[in-house]
Amino acid sequence: MARVVLVTGVSTPLAAGVARSLSGVSGVRRVIGADSSPPAPGSEGFEFAHVDLHEESLARIVADSGADLVLHLGLDTERGPNRENHVLGTVRMLSALRHTEGVQRLVVRAGVTLDSDDAAQVAEHTRALQRRRPEMSVAVLRFANLIGPSVDTPLTRYLDQRVVPTALGSDPHVRFLHEDDAAEALVRMAFSEQDGLFDVAGADTVPLSHCLRRVGGQRLPVPARGLDVLRRAAKRGRIDYASLSAKRAVHAAVSGRSMDTGSLEHALGWSPSYSSAQALEHYAGVRGRGRGRPARRGRAHITRGHGLRPIHVLALARATLGRSD
Repeated sequence: MARVVLVTGVSTPLAAGVARSLSGVSGVRRVIGADSSPPAPGSEGFEFAHVDLHEESLARIVADSGADLVLHLGLDTERGPNRENHVLGTVRMLSALRHTEGVQRLVVRAGVTLDSDDAAQVAEHTRALQRRRPEMSVAVLRFANLIGPSVDTPLTRYLDQRVVPTALGSDPHVRFLHEDDAAEALVRMAFSEQDGLFDVAGADTVPLSHCLRRVGGQRLPVPARGLDVLRRAAKRGRIDYASLSAKRAVHAAVSGRSMDTGSLEHALGWSPSYSSAQALEHYAGVRGRGRGRPARRGRAHITRGHGLRPIHVLALARATLGRSD
């Protein structure tokens, strides 16, 4: 029987690329890409369905599509300052599938930045889905920090800043996953019969200090409390500090070190082509040539058009370290 595939998150290059790849797989009759924002112009090979989480349209799209294979890679509605946090959309998707017949296979993209409460919530809904739909196979791919020419995440925006606040006395190691390897892992897992949680990451790790040297940002060590001050100032609109940023980025880096990719390699007989260091080098090289990257955004600034110098960052942090919120 020809398969019908539903892919969420197609406003992002990764999900749109996966949808295009799936449309070319033998035995796939139809691919529907769903999101709350349309894919980029030129995206071909799949149909587009608009999702509005507030109208419960996700469940309706799943049912109407007739899909037997679903890849949940995110939804634009869930993004904002924390673009990688797609807990809301994941919970909505899992809830929708509990009441939708026909879907036999589900692949979910997760990230290393989920906090314990978010992870517990997703796990709870996943168990509820499997109890109600025991015939459905479910695979969750936990990605390391995604990087590549088209990637735009809190961590890439953090690295791209001209002045990059870092935790004083700390130089954590970052683990990366190249976007091409991420797409291949998703396509391979979609057509496998493997269930469970699988970590996906390039081999080795890279010190954050080396990442900043390669990408070109100027490192500015700040006491941990100062990073909290900068994040609060950004939330209040006092500065445009793109990733909100350093403390969470560093947390993601440390979290990525404990990933175990052995289960994925055993399940698929495959491992990523890029190591973490190679993925970073490719990103840094393309960024340096000024091709293939989204426009740089999120440089910290106090007033429009004025770059935030290191002394401004440090002065802001020092001025408010003694204040309570």
